[in-house]
Amino acid sequence: MKIQEEKFSGLKLSGMLMLILNILATVAILYFFVATISSTTIDATFQVVTVVGLTFLFIVVNIFWGGFMLLEPNEAVVMVFFGEYRGTVKENGFFWVNPFYTKKKLTLRARNLDVEPIKVNDKTGNPVLIGVVVVWRLADTYKASFQVDNASMVVGTPGAGSTVKLNEKMMAYQNFVKIQCDSALRFVAGMFAYDQSSTAHEDDLTLRSSGEEISQILEKQMNERLGIAGIEIVEARLNYLAYAPEIAAVMLRRQQADAIISAREKIVEGAVGMVELALNQMSEKGIVHLDDDKKAAMVSNLMVVLCSEESASPIINTGTLYQ
Repeated sequence: MKIQEEKFSGLKLSGMLMLILNILATVAILYFFVATISSTTIDATFQVVTVVGLTFLFIVVNIFWGGFMLLEPNEAVVMVFFGEYRGTVKENGFFWVNPFYTKKKLTLRARNLDVEPIKVNDKTGNPVLIGVVVVWRLADTYKASFQVDNASMVVGTPGAGSTVKLNEKMMAYQNFVKIQCDSALRFVAGMFAYDQSSTAHEDDLTLRSSGEEISQILEKQMNERLGIAGIEIVEARLNYLAYAPEIAAVMLRRQQADAIISAREKIVEGAVGMVELALNQMSEKGIVHLDDDKKAAMVSNLMVVLCSEESASPIINTGTLYQ
């Protein structure tokens, strides 16, 4: 018994050749049938035997019409003979096979899935909204046909054509992919913090700043979950990331505070450098000699001017430095 995908090795003939032969056989049977019925010179017993034989041949030819199949590029047909898997046909073209084969048509083309944002908790327990876009396709037709119950997920439409049935079957696979993607997304989101403010080290991966690495981990997790169904994740990318509404305002204020602190650190660092440069140049060029108290006063004034959010209002001293 075959338990993995294999190439179909049974009888597979040219569809055009069999189409011509079937048409010729049908015309010939109808011609001889009419000729036998309308003949008055043929023995009655021979006539009955001939009519029965032609009727049997006509039934056989009609059964042969069920053996035709048409495959476009990136399509496959799973061949099942009375419940036994006999292989998969992936060559595109027009073919004829044993009409008693059950032919399950699948498409191997890539499909997109936009998973709507779901609410999950990150590594630190903060609720976040996260969404993902997935590109997937069928990679193993055996697993896709026999390892998952896609038949019960298909909503049958009476009188629907083969194309409609194929689309319904692929939508059933897409529903399976969506559920497993939700599971993988929740698992990966719980492994990392939202941003660097919630991590112990600056080089730790986060959902916000490590998009490429997170996508690779997410893709691996999805492939592990979907491997049983013969489905391959070609690409998985985060397309939405935000704090949940109940904490969004608080986290926005925290981000603003972090930004203000970072900006202040840069301002103070620059101001200290400017003050140091001013003191060194005045000392080297001998412009003025200041004692420690005057240097401290000058540093204090320069720091206030350079770090203040408001423009400084200068006061002109008309006396001396000591008055």
